[in-house]
Amino acid sequence: MEGGDLAPETPANRMAAERWAQVRDVLESTLEQETVLRAEFLARACSGDAGLQAEVQALLTGLDESTSILDGPIPAAVTVRAVRQEDPMVGASIGPWKLLRKIGAGGTASVYAAARSDRQFTKIVAIKIVQSGVNHEEILRRFRNERQILAALDHPNITRLLDGDSTPEGLPYLVMEYVEGTPITQYCDAQKLPVTQRLRLFCTVCSALQYAHCNLVIHRDLKPANILITAQGVPKLLDFGIAKLLRPEYSGSGPQLTGTRNRMMTPAYASPEQVRGDPITTASDVYSLGVVLYELL
Repeated sequence: MEGGDLAPETPANRMAAERWAQVRDVLESTLEQETVLRAEFLARACSGDAGLQAEVQALLTGLDESTSILDGPIPAAVTVRAVRQEDPMVGASIGPWKLLRKIGAGGTASVYAAARSDRQFTKIVAIKIVQSGVNHEEILRRFRNERQILAALDHPNITRLLDGDSTPEGLPYLVMEYVEGTPITQYCDAQKLPVTQRLRLFCTVCSALQYAHCNLVIHRDLKPANILITAQGVPKLLDFGIAKLLRPEYSGSGPQLTGTRNRMMTPAYASPEQVRGDPITTASDVYSLGVVLYELL
């Protein structure tokens, strides 16, 4: 996710995302019930969908066990995508959170859907964690920078930071609002939105970006994949992994310089000054938004 794209959108990916949304909603509702009532509630909520019931039940079992769900006695007939992934992190606990499934990955970090495992309250979140083996100081600095940026931003159309810390192995992680949506260009095309409605969505994105700029934060990686539209039609700006703070005293690491080598960007949306390695200003984000607007229209 650090300046990189996730897997390309395909009909299969969309179906998997829709199924996970269904699993997540039923899981959250079931967790709100008293333990003795969960089985009956789950059966009603699934309305005869045996596959859905099995997936949710397997995740519930994983949350109830003190060990990883990968070690639990899950029936062979249960096809849980999270369990099928060959990822040792799936099922592990980070603080009070248990990782349910991987939802994204880049060159230096992975993102997982997670749920509270201490039963204090019910919530599904996204946890972004630096991959094991990544110890380059610049990567770790950028990750800490993203955490500080998100902590300073509070806007309904910008993904919210909920928590952040490091694992016992020293890997920093972020606990963020779980945003399930579709890239803005795909959403507009799928919904066959007219120009007026596309512009309304775009103006909301501009408002979120203006808020970031007023807080002297430059995103530096604006593209449709980082502008998601939820099922309710709400735009969400996410992934500040390569953002830049124009108030270096907030970063806790002194002034930030724009490197001329190993620059993190998405070339199709990067401004000319980003490509050249020149100093970056808020105008760089405006350029990238202009590319997105061009694609929308």
